[in-house]
Amino acid sequence: MPLRHRLIAVAVAAIWGVNFLAIHLSLQAFPPLLLVALRFTLIAIPTVLLVPRPAVPLRWLIGYGLGFGVAQFTFLYLGMANGMPTGLASLVLQASGPFTLVLGAVLLSETVRARQWWGIAVAVFGMALVGVARAQAAALVPFLLVLAGALGWAFGNLSSRLAKPPNALHFTLWMSVVVPVPMLVMSLVVEGPDAIGAALANSLSPTAIPAWLGLLYTCVIATAVGSGMWTWLLARYPAGQVAPFSMLVPVVGILTAAVVLAERPSVLELVGGAVVVAGVLIGAGRSQRRQADGLATEALADDSAAAKITA
Repeated sequence: MPLRHRLIAVAVAAIWGVNFLAIHLSLQAFPPLLLVALRFTLIAIPTVLLVPRPAVPLRWLIGYGLGFGVAQFTFLYLGMANGMPTGLASLVLQASGPFTLVLGAVLLSETVRARQWWGIAVAVFGMALVGVARAQAAALVPFLLVLAGALGWAFGNLSSRLAKPPNALHFTLWMSVVVPVPMLVMSLVVEGPDAIGAALANSLSPTAIPAWLGLLYTCVIATAVGSGMWTWLLARYPAGQVAPFSMLVPVVGILTAAVVLAERPSVLELVGGAVVVAGVLIGAGRSQRRQADGLATEALADDSAAAKITA
């Protein structure tokens, strides 16, 4: 991969890392469940009008939407709204990679190589370190919520594998059509009409401008621009060459949160985060012989397609 294309991959990771700050800003004006509904409604409308529906079984499209869209973002936004630091949230979501490998082995009888099991073990150890740090800070519940979001992403990945979409970008965008209705129902039941009405009314005030800018960034920059660039790279290079750049997302997320929000992760959290990233990279790695033979890792391809809309 030439330097120019590597820089594009780094730029996408930076866009997605900054997006966690955008989510934080949006949560200042909107309840988390309503915010998920708004986010995917704004993506779903142009998708239905402009993007061809992918030729995949409807059950896998719905499964992907419920796992990747509803479960992941419900728990992610709830975790962040209840105190999960913005930077650490971008890190904990990386647990979706090891989760996907384990669920694929258990539910789909996929083969997991020894190197991947080692990567899972390292990543789990890193998550345990972060969890211990969060427990010491009396903030374990938000950590567990975001971890549940990563598990939802992993279940979505299984639907993506079973669907085998001919166009990953169209499949990912059409997933957004599944999300708004269940999220609106959950918002009405959990957050209530009064909270929704108050949030929408207050969103018209000047103080809500940062929240709308954050939502606009999420929908346009992170999803449309970021996903377009990422898909362009995946169309030209094996997933194994492109996907590791997503490991830069939590690095950018943590740095952005530190600069803008003055978040300061503890030493134990930083060490745990580094261990998680190392574990994901170990699990995603392939032997030189497999690389030479051009054998792609399907798990990486699925996670890469999903990551286009995650951040």
